[in-house]
This record gives sequence, structure tokens and C-alpha cells, in this order.
Amino acid sequence: MKISYNWLQQFLQIDWAPEKTGELLTDLGLEVEGIETIESIKGSLKGVVVGEVLTCVQHPNADKLKVTTVNLGNGEPVQIVCGAPNVAAGQKVPVATIGTVLYDEKGEGFKIKKGKIRGEESHGMICAEDELGLGSSHDGIMILDAALEPGTLASDVFNIETDYVFEIGLTPNRADAMSHFGVARDLRAGLLQQNINLELISPSVSDFHVAERRLKTDIEIEDKDLVPRYSGITITDVEVKDSPEWIQNRLKAIGIMPKNNVVDITNYVLHELGQPLHAFDAAKIKGGKIVVKTLEEGTKFTTLDEVERELSSEDIMICDAEENPLCIGGVFGGLKSGVTENTTTVFLESAYFNPVSIRKTAKRHGLNTDASFRFERGIDINLTKYALKRAALLIEEYAGGKMSSDIMDFYPEKVNDFEVFLAFEKVYKLIGQEIPKETIKNILASLDIKINSATEAGLGLVIPSYRVDVQREADVIEEILRVYGYNNIDFSHKLNTSISFDNDVFVKIENIVADQLVSQGFNETMANSLTKADYVNLSETLKEEHNVEMLNPLSNDLKVMRQSLLFSGLESVAYNINRKNSALKFFEFGKTYHKYENGYQEDKHLTLFVTGNRTKDSWKVATQTSDFFYVKGIVTGLLTRLGINNVKTSPVKSDVFSEGISLSLGKTKLVDFGVVKRKLLKEFSIKQEVLFADFNWDNILSLVGNKKIKVADLPKFPAVKRDLALLIDNKVEFKEIYNLAFQSERNLLKEVDLFDVYEGDKLPEGKKSYAVSFVIQDENKTLNDKQIDKIMQKLQQTFEKNVGAELR
Repeated sequence: MKISYNWLQQFLQIDWAPEKTGELLTDLGLEVEGIETIESIKGSLKGVVVGEVLTCVQHPNADKLKVTTVNLGNGEPVQIVCGAPNVAAGQKVPVATIGTVLYDEKGEGFKIKKGKIRGEESHGMICAEDELGLGSSHDGIMILDAALEPGTLASDVFNIETDYVFEIGLTPNRADAMSHFGVARDLRAGLLQQNINLELISPSVSDFHVAERRLKTDIEIEDKDLVPRYSGITITDVEVKDSPEWIQNRLKAIGIMPKNNVVDITNYVLHELGQPLHAFDAAKIKGGKIVVKTLEEGTKFTTLDEVERELSSEDIMICDAEENPLCIGGVFGGLKSGVTENTTTVFLESAYFNPVSIRKTAKRHGLNTDASFRFERGIDINLTKYALKRAALLIEEYAGGKMSSDIMDFYPEKVNDFEVFLAFEKVYKLIGQEIPKETIKNILASLDIKINSATEAGLGLVIPSYRVDVQREADVIEEILRVYGYNNIDFSHKLNTSISFDNDVFVKIENIVADQLVSQGFNETMANSLTKADYVNLSETLKEEHNVEMLNPLSNDLKVMRQSLLFSGLESVAYNINRKNSALKFFEFGKTYHKYENGYQEDKHLTLFVTGNRTKDSWKVATQTSDFFYVKGIVTGLLTRLGINNVKTSPVKSDVFSEGISLSLGKTKLVDFGVVKRKLLKEFSIKQEVLFADFNWDNILSLVGNKKIKVADLPKFPAVKRDLALLIDNKVEFKEIYNLAFQSERNLLKEVDLFDVYEGDKLPEGKKSYAVSFVIQDENKTLNDKQIDKIMQKLQQTFEKNVGAELR
């Protein structure tokens, strides 16, 4: 938010340096992020002086040029070549002397240099008003007052104003400081703590009166909850023209380009008092009536920026008697109802709109205006009528308008000031230091917080309506502290704290898994639980009706709670790939959120994302791309680490995988994993294969939460490894081989592993080759060849009998 120092001085006659004022504002909680010097005309016309044209003759080598001699009031006259048709001897004109820098509309400067024009020397430039930034005319040079003395600085003639603009990082709770008057009010409170008592000058509206009640615009409000207060007045005989220079300078200083006197006055009062206003061309309000209501979903409406928008049935709309929309209330005006140079009658609106409704509308349409910025944070409802009078008086003064109706004020339920009891003991406890009671009372008085009652224990307070953020005792204490000064609070150089140890078994399990994944090269991510509503359309297993929607979304990209961790993970994958980081291993612990008929439900998940090469490129290690079996090894390794074995494999039911399997224990599903469909990856502009694993963490915790780890001695006798190359039917799965092996030899067989699969034209049709390894070990003695051969023969016979296996 931009605050002009010259504007502040209209309310508070402070003569401090801007830097010192900025420091005090920061101490008060209005953090000044920067101070910029602003000139009403860039360059402040330095080097431009009043010159007197002594002679003016035709240029000998150019029909459209004149050669002049000009007295600059500092010695010998200078020769200047001028192309203006109206230059003549005897005139007083503005002259840019050698070395002067002039600026164009884009702010780009050019330096005046000594030169020759068609063979004649020129020592300066006689200027038109657009060349000086004083207007838009370029018909000829400016003719100044004949009484001016040559050599007079142009900055003195045109009252060039230099201002300092504070860039304030306003926190959302400080709605009371969203104006110059609000900042001045806070500044005065801070100055009082430094024993500087200045009067806060508020704009007077005592001259407001209705000249002639001859044109009334009625108002009708359909929903008082959406529009608790709405005020308006009709002003006739308005002449739309440029604003006075001082208003233009104020607006330019804070980055607002002037348009016309009526619009500029509404903007001026907005930034002066913090109350948004809107001016309608009354001739375009059909039926002489304003109706504030909501319209049907999808209604078309063209705003001032010439964009046609589709309205929501929740948008507050300002309409006429025929229900034609004129303005999106509190957000943006309509193209057809605004004030133009032909406007002669104005309906001026000042209202209080529901902050939540305004915020939703602004985010829905992607509009962030000065008005919506204030309405959605909560303005002072009791300021509405005062600001309307202030703007109406300015329109009367600078646009010739006449008040032609009484103020129509819809305010059915008056908002009273809030009452709070402040205990002195609570003040001392929260601040950590005892502040004198009189100091507390003085600070409260400087903040317009009235003391209703006083006892030894505390104070009964009445909070002004413009402090919408001060509703609790703790809020009042915060106000006292920020004005008293955080820097004035003593603090101990010794810090006492207690260290807590988390004995939660579930947290320990998460840490075990996280450590294992990190050791395998994974990085942990933490995505936002809010996401796009449209993501559910990317999977048939997710339903739009199960979305948990935000009542007041920050944007369309953060509109609902996520039903899956997949999409936010793919966003992270895409973000990294786009930045040349394509070998990725991510994991995230997070929740999904669902709305069902019987209520809301949260489920916890662990998700893995793997894509690209397994390791970084190195001459020591051959490049290997992450694939399904690599991820399977990581998934089964995690389950094994948690003591979950003998899981059942089944086809995955989720439609986000092109290839995938689901692992479960009994009827409890543990994890789905596989290759993400290319069609889904295309939505995120990902061109490489991505593998995704989704653990149902709640189910896993239910299995391992109370499971104890068993510790056993290392075996004292060696293990023996033997291999079999089995020719089997294509339909036979390794799982069958695995189970048959342990059924055949329960005691000495320790491990069974598939290390090669071959399918090719050298094998009989419908056959494949499995290379299977077996680890055999007796924990009490060393096995001899005879015992080993007996076990292997038994295994071979089992495979031949049950699955028709043959040795290759």
C-alpha cells in the first residue's frame, strides 16, 4: 500500500524527515518497506528557466524554422533555433538550457545539447507544454506571463511538488490503516508516546446541504446480510472535466492515473478515508431506482475493462429498476453505467458489503481492485455516510454539482461499538513487564478506545467500530504493546526452556520409513492440501461430489481439499523436470479429504514418485532407468522393514496406472503402485515415465503399531546357494514357485529368488524360462553335498509334479 507523505501532512502537521517518520510507522506495526521520492513532474524542470524572446527571424535554410535570440537573465542572450509556428519577439517562454534533461510520457529522458540545426547554432530549446510534462498540447510553444522576469526558475512558476511515498506492507488485520487518515491516526498515537501532541485534522463536512430536492434515486436492498449498509445521493448539473492539479498530484504520487474530476474524487476519498465509493451516470439508471441483488448463474456482464464476464449467483450486483446489471458491488464497475464526459447527473454510492462475499467474487473473477482490497478486509460501517458527504462536497466544489436529493441510507441494524474488559494483571503477564496504568490509559485514549469504567483490577473499554480486528482482551494488549514500543520492553539474556521427547509409536514408524527412503536417495516433499477442483476429472475413481470445497478460496487453483496426493506430486515432478532436474525420487506423508453422505473423512497416505535414472550420471556406474521392478523392490523393502510379510498380489483397480499391482494382507489393502498413464502425464506436460506408489498409511499403522521387533543371533554355520533353470508354462507365476518351494522344504530353505526370466523363439510355444535361486542353511551344523542334493531333488520333483516344470 502506498502512502503519500504530503497527503499525511494534511491530517497531521508533522515536520519530521520522511525516514524518521518511516521508522516510527514500522515500530507501530505499519512496516515501511521502502520510501520513494516522487516529483509531480519528473525531473522537477531543473534547468528550465523563463526566457524573453528578443528577436525572431526566418531560418535561412529552412522554411519552417525560426532563429531567435533569447534573454535567459544571466548575461549575453543566446541563439536558439525553434520550429514552433507561434514563436515571436517579445514573448516570455520556457527554455530548457544546455544540460537539461527532459522526460517523455514513458519516463525516458533526453539531454539538451549545444548543436547546429540546418547550419545555425542552437543553445537550448524553447518548449511546448507536452515537452515539459505540463500537458498534452504540442500545437506550439508555451507563452508565459509577460510580467515574469527572465531567468526565473520554471519550478517556481509551475509549483512543482516533491513528495515522499511510503510503501507499507499492510497485514490483513489492519483494515483501519488502509487510508491516509488511518495511517495519520496511528502516527499520532505513536507521536504521543514521544511527548509530541499534534492535532489530528479530519476533513469537515459541515457545509453539506441539499440545494434542491428535484431528482431522487430510490434504493432497494434484497439481502441485508450481504449489504448491511447502502447509502447514495443524486448530484445534478455536474460538469465532467479534468481534476484540479492538487488532486491529480495526490493520486499520481500513489500510482493512480487521473481520469476526470468525478472519478478522481471517488478515488481520492477512497485513499483519504478508506471508504470505497462508486459514481454512476444517473441517466443510465432506468426507472430511477437502484436495486442491490444477486442475479442468475451465468448472467453476462461487461466490466469497465471491456471484458465480458459470467456472473455467479452469489455475486452482489448493483442493478436498475429493470434488473439490468450496472456494477459488481464492491469490486468493479460496468462499462455502460460509468461516468463519461457527457455525464451531467451522478448517483454517488457509498456502501458496506459483506467481506466474505466480496472476497469470493474478487477471486472468482480474478479482480483485485482498490475497493475489493478494502471491502474484503472489513471497513468501518459507520464511515459510509461521512465519506459520501465528503465526496459530494468535493464534486460540488470541483465539478459544479448540486445536491438534488437527500442521502438515501439503508442501515436497518446499527452496528454498535464492541466492549471489552481489560485486566491489568493480564497486560503485565502477556507483555512480560509492568507498564504504568496511566501510560496504558493514555495509549488507549490515543487509539480512540474509550474507558467506560475503571477499577484497580482493570478497565471496561469501548472499541471504535473501525477497529474490526480488536475483539478480545489479547487484541487490546497487542495494541497497547505496539504503541508503547516493542523496543521498550526489557528482556532477559537467559533463556529457559524444556525439551520434549516424542514417544508416539506412530511418529517413530514414520521416521523409520523416512530414514530408509532418504538412504535410498529420496527427498521428502510437502505439498499444499488445497488444490484444483478439476483434478478429480482426471480419474474415474475420484468423484466431484466428494470434493471438500473452501467457502472462501484464495484462488481457483486452491479451491478444494485434495482427494489424492498424486496430482500435487506430479506438479512437483513437472516443476523439477522443467528445471533440468529429471532424475527424481520423492516421498510425502499427507492426508486426503473426502465428503461422503455420512460426513467428512480424512485418510493418511505415504506416496512415492520415481522417474528418470536411478543414480546420478557417473563414469563409475552404468546408467540405469528406474522401472517397475525397481519401485517394487523399494515398496516391498519398506513393508519388510515394518515386519509385513506374505502379502497378497492382485491387479490394481485405480485407473491412473497403465501397469500396476496392489499389495494387501488378508482383506487389508496396503499399497497400489505402478506406471502412471501417459495420458495423465500429458496433463502436466511430463514426457518421461513416472512410477507412483500410494500406501494406505492408516492400514499400515494398524498392522505395525504394536508389533515388536524380534532379535536373533547371527547364524554360526554357512549357507549354500543353488540355482535351477525351469522351463514352465507362461501362465505360471513366480509366486507359485515360491510357495511350492517352502511347502516342500520348511526347515532348511531360507530364501527363494527369481533372478532371470527368458521368453523367446528358442523356447517351445507357450513356455518361458525361470532362473530361480535357493538359499539353504542349517543353523546347527554344516550341510554336506548329500543333504543339499537331496533337498534340491525334492524341490525339482515338486515343481515337475505341480506346475509341469522341466529342467533346462
